[in-house]
Amino acid sequence: MFNFSRRKFLITSTSLAALAGLGKFWPWKNQPQVTGRIIGASAALGHRLRDHASFPAATKTLKKTAVIIGGGIAGLSAAWKLHKSGFDDFIVLELENQVGGNSSFGENAVSAYPWGAHYVPLLSEESTCARELFAELGIITGYQDNLPIYNDYYLSADPQERLYIHGRWQEGLVPQIGADESEQKQYRSFFAAMEKFKQLQGNDGRKVFAIPVDKSSTDPNWRKLDQITMSDYLIQHGWTAEYLRWYVDYCCRDDYGATLENVSAWAGIHYFASRTGKAANAESDTVITWPEGNGWLVKQLKNQLNSYLQTNALAIKVERDKEISKVHYFDVAQNQTVEIETQAVIFAMPRFVAERLLPTGINLNSFHYSPWLVANITLDKLPEGRGFPLAWDNMIYASKMLGYIVATHQNLNQMQLETVLTYYYPLSHLPPKQARQWAVQKPYQEWRDLILSELLQIHPELNNHVKQLDVCLWGHGMICPTPDFIWGETRKQALRQTAPIFYAHSDMSGISIFEEANYHGVQAAESLMEYFKHRFYSSL
Repeated sequence: MFNFSRRKFLITSTSLAALAGLGKFWPWKNQPQVTGRIIGASAALGHRLRDHASFPAATKTLKKTAVIIGGGIAGLSAAWKLHKSGFDDFIVLELENQVGGNSSFGENAVSAYPWGAHYVPLLSEESTCARELFAELGIITGYQDNLPIYNDYYLSADPQERLYIHGRWQEGLVPQIGADESEQKQYRSFFAAMEKFKQLQGNDGRKVFAIPVDKSSTDPNWRKLDQITMSDYLIQHGWTAEYLRWYVDYCCRDDYGATLENVSAWAGIHYFASRTGKAANAESDTVITWPEGNGWLVKQLKNQLNSYLQTNALAIKVERDKEISKVHYFDVAQNQTVEIETQAVIFAMPRFVAERLLPTGINLNSFHYSPWLVANITLDKLPEGRGFPLAWDNMIYASKMLGYIVATHQNLNQMQLETVLTYYYPLSHLPPKQARQWAVQKPYQEWRDLILSELLQIHPELNNHVKQLDVCLWGHGMICPTPDFIWGETRKQALRQTAPIFYAHSDMSGISIFEEANYHGVQAAESLMEYFKHRFYSSL
């Protein structure tokens, strides 16, 4: 359950109102009109399913051995594994007009840019199916001394990160400017503890914190960390310094879309301790990225799987029989309902949506999904500023937003002045349901004013250089690992597969990252092929 007091609500709401009010006074109002729009998931169509709206009767029938419902990373990964294994009689249904889910992307004359997930850390040894995919796509080009060699073009270019604090930019995201010795002492203590966690094994000999999550140790001595919040964990260890708590809170909001008061300690530590990937040609904290973020991966998978993909397809009902299932979907483009007779179904979607199609009675109250806003801002001038130079990831201290990444940072053309900034804003100031309601009521102009107010406060030189600003709302952007979710009973139930119905989504891990979605997609595909006694080699 989300820990959000009335006092915190009032303080946060007042702060946001004040920030929004800045737009009334900043000079960008005098520049030529900034064009843009709100885009995003097809919420209105999806809500027809939620609201039990009627759809026309099926006028067309197809037959497929298997149906994958959902074209995000989990669904695409399942399709990739099936296709790679020679299991080709399947179809992927995707509600949107493009596959990708929260790894989708956009593109304009200046650059491609992400609408969601924008990087993958160096892959851990346990992320075997992701490593296999990365080798196939040329991201991993070989091995040296058992360490993967990554394609240099896909490793984040220097400088990678910077933080705006006390009126200037510093290198890295951990606050250093103004951090006294007591702060530095807590930094040393905290990061030393996180480093030890990277090496820690449970009583079963497995890493305590692994990616994928389900390859982590079963040791109850460490799993009990899932029962308290990350905030309480920091307090218990005396890590109360303002800068440190802000940084850990930033990390929780960055990966989980929620504050350290609402994220479990196990999940909070996992952010730091699970990233154990190494490379023969890069430092361990290097990330893999592209101008369009993880949309690059989506493009490569789409190119392989295009003949299996049916977009603009809203799955509206799944009927189970002993041997044959019937999947009904609404074809938005053709304005007709199609029935697919199939022998197996993979639900590659958030569990709360899957339950509407085929109820299982699982406790949906334990699933909390964090809403997000992502904005892409096209400029004809690069950001400047005092201190450390422009980096790929640029964060603002004490901001409710998460700063911006620079889409053209990976561009080899060093003379390019135009760019696209991708701004991230986890709506963690309210409990998820209220945050979604708050967000959908805001018109485009308010979002534009809110984002530009902060951007031009730290970058006044960009006045008159903003050419376009588009925003995307993700109402259920990612699963939030609240206390007792990752190792609690509900997730245990969600992991159970009863053939010929299978589930594949990152919410089955409690952590919404590429590796988890990929893992569950491949696992569902392998379980499906086992059911049909189709021969394959395991990627897990």
